[in-house]
Amino acid sequence: MSAATKTACDPVVPVDDGGGVGLGKRPENVGQRVIKFLWTGIWLVYLSAPVVDLLDGGHSTGARILGWAGLLVFVAWYLLLVFRTGREDHHGPVLGSLAALAVLSSALALSLGREWLVLFVYVAIASGAALPMRSAVRTIPAASALMAALAFVVPDGREFVGALLVPALLGAFAMTGVRELVRTTIALREARATVALLAADEERLRLARDLHDLLGHSLSLITLKSELAGRMLPDHPDRAARQVADIEQVSRQAMSDVREAVTGYRRPRLNAEIAGARVTLAAAGIHAELPAGPPVDRDLAEVTEEHESALAWTLREAVTNVVRHSGARRCTVELLHRRSPDGPVLELSVEDNGGRVLDSDSDSDSGGVGHGNGLNGLTERLRQVGGTLEAGRTRHGFRLVARVPAEAPAEAPADATAGSPAGTQGAPAGASADREPSA
Repeated sequence: MSAATKTACDPVVPVDDGGGVGLGKRPENVGQRVIKFLWTGIWLVYLSAPVVDLLDGGHSTGARILGWAGLLVFVAWYLLLVFRTGREDHHGPVLGSLAALAVLSSALALSLGREWLVLFVYVAIASGAALPMRSAVRTIPAASALMAALAFVVPDGREFVGALLVPALLGAFAMTGVRELVRTTIALREARATVALLAADEERLRLARDLHDLLGHSLSLITLKSELAGRMLPDHPDRAARQVADIEQVSRQAMSDVREAVTGYRRPRLNAEIAGARVTLAAAGIHAELPAGPPVDRDLAEVTEEHESALAWTLREAVTNVVRHSGARRCTVELLHRRSPDGPVLELSVEDNGGRVLDSDSDSDSGGVGHGNGLNGLTERLRQVGGTLEAGRTRHGFRLVARVPAEAPAEAPADATAGSPAGTQGAPAGASADREPSA
């Protein structure tokens, strides 16, 4: 048994966003439990020495029965310890379980022979997986020392000391690192969930404060003027009518302010939509090429919030179309500046290699391009902010392009006309790329 091989360690489970078991995440269904069990159980192949000894070791029937029973108990107990890697439960039962495994391993090795010394490697690794570092630094050497001592007692056991001691120490201490990685991953996942909850609470509080600030003064003024109009009505109806007119104006302004505030909270941001598109496409098994980082921030600094919101809605609708209807395996999103006859524009393009493309609100299931309420709504939304939308087939799939007015980039010369070949594709007549697309 090589030390390098055993150091790979039992409970490490590959992270798989497509339905596997994430590191530090408990299985949620039967399939994930099977995957985790197989990934952990594969290392039990090193128990082949005791199995072969039971089959061909010349033991009596009673010894074989006891050997099989002991081996099954050991494996079950070992798996229970390993599966709890990273949990912060009480460690007293764990220490008791490890002591029981050590006693069982000692009894099997003394009664059945040197082949059973390999059980101590699993005892050491279970110590590293189930105990914190402060405890594991004592239990791992203790298990290894007990194994070495028994090797000098069991007939011909000295030959196995070197072959078992190194994997026991290296594999077990490697497991302490894996355990810390699992605990850190769990803590990070919990912290993200907490941050999300706190952010939602903060948004609710901010909305409540803004609504209070917007409506408090307006409602107080409406109340005051209503009382004033009531007192004026019997003797001065004309003055009361002016107060009522003021009340109407204030109430309309309050409605407008509230509408703008709520619209601002519901307005999508392009960076958030890009992050959401990345997750959505990955979950659908579609390879995504998306812009990110400072170039996107520089591009968005040159457009208004209304223009950014229109592009964010466009990206959301386009990604929905790709996931639901296109059958694509690749999706490319580009954000770049262009110069058009009407001035500089910020262009968002979404291209996929799917065989059929439908609008997400289209009811048609046949091939071809469907223009339902989704694309029509995007066209109207972009038109309201002075933008345009183009959508159609390409040689390898489908391409959707949205453009909104933008300020000219400060670093771009006024006569710049050259651009990347990819960025020039699908441009309107007379348009040319200022610079490379953000990536």
